[in-house]
Amino acid sequence: MNIFSRYLIRHLFIGYFAAALLLVPLFTLFDFISELEDVSASYSWLQALLVVIYLVPRCLVNLSPFIALLGGIVGLGNMSKNMELTAIRCAGFSTFRVAIVVLISGVMFTASLAIIDEWIASPLQQQAQIRKDTALAESEESDPNSKTIWGQQGDEFVRIDHLDKQGQPQGVEVFDYNADLTLKNYLYAQSATYGENHTWTLHNVKHTQWQGDRQVTTQQPSMLWASIFNSDNLKQLQLTSESYSIPQLKNYIHYLKSTAQPSMEYRSALWQKLGRPILVLAMVLLIIPFTFVNGRDTGMGNRLSLGVIVGLVTYIIYQICINLGLIFSITPLIAVIVPPVVMLIASVVLVYRFNERK
Repeated sequence: MNIFSRYLIRHLFIGYFAAALLLVPLFTLFDFISELEDVSASYSWLQALLVVIYLVPRCLVNLSPFIALLGGIVGLGNMSKNMELTAIRCAGFSTFRVAIVVLISGVMFTASLAIIDEWIASPLQQQAQIRKDTALAESEESDPNSKTIWGQQGDEFVRIDHLDKQGQPQGVEVFDYNADLTLKNYLYAQSATYGENHTWTLHNVKHTQWQGDRQVTTQQPSMLWASIFNSDNLKQLQLTSESYSIPQLKNYIHYLKSTAQPSMEYRSALWQKLGRPILVLAMVLLIIPFTFVNGRDTGMGNRLSLGVIVGLVTYIIYQICINLGLIFSITPLIAVIVPPVVMLIASVVLVYRFNERK
C-alpha cells in the first residue's frame, strides 16, 4: 500500500469518526428520551441513562451504513474541495483505483464493526436489558403479562406467565394433547424452581386429567416436572434477538427447531450479521459518484446533501425490508441479504460508469 492509499484511508476514517460523533449522540439522545417513558419508582432516570450508555455500541453498529456514506462524503469531499483528489489523479491514480482504496477502507471499517458487534455491543446490550428488566420487575406498575413465554415440544405446550426478579418462573401452565388434539392433561403451578437435568419443582399445583368422559382434578403442594426449558433458555427468551452474538443465535435457533418452535426472528437476526456489512460496502462505494467531482463545481454542495439523503433513505428502506420479512414470513436470505446485495451491485455499476466517463 503506497503513500497515496494510506493518505486516502486516513481521511476516510477521519470522516467515519466525524460522522459517528454526529450521528451516535443524536440517536442516543432519542433513545434516552424514549427510556424516560419507562422511568418509575424502581427504574430511575440514572438507571435509564446507564442503560442508554450501554446501548451506544449497538447504536454505532446499527447506524454503520449511514455512517459509512456520510463519513466517506465528509472525508473525500474535503479532499475534493481542496483539489487533492485532482492531484492524486494527476499522480496516476484512476477513479477505479481510488474506488478500490475506498473499498479497502470499507472492509477495514466493517471488520472493526464486526468485532464491536460480537464482543462489545451484544454483551453490553444484554446487560442493559437485564438491568432494566430487573428494575421494572420490582415496580408495582409493571405488567407481568408482557413477559409471557410460550414453548412447545411434541404434543406438549407450556405457558409461563412471567419471571420474578430472581428469574424464577411464575404462573406455569402445561397443556398435554392427544393425537386427535383433545386435551389429555392440564397442569397449573403458582410458581416453579429450577432443578438439575431440566427437572423443575412445581409449587401449589393443580393437575387435571381427562380419561374418556371422566375429569379428575387433584391438588398438590409440589411435584417434579421434566421441563422443555432450562434456566438459560428462559433468560435468553427475555432478550431481544439483535442482542445475541453469532454463537448464541446459532445455538438458540437449533434449540427452537428441535422443539418445533418458530425461529424466524432469530434467523433474520443471524442473517443481519452478514447483510449489514454488505450494505456498508455498498454505501462506501457510493462515495465515489457523490464526491469525485470538480472541487470548483457549484453543484458539489447539492451532491453532498443528496448523498446524505440517499444514505438515510437506504438505512430506512433496509429496516423496512427486515420488518416486512418478519411480518410476511419471508425467507431471511431474501428479506435480509438480497436488498444489500442489490445495492452493492448498483454501487459497482455506478462506479464503473463514473470511471468510464472520467
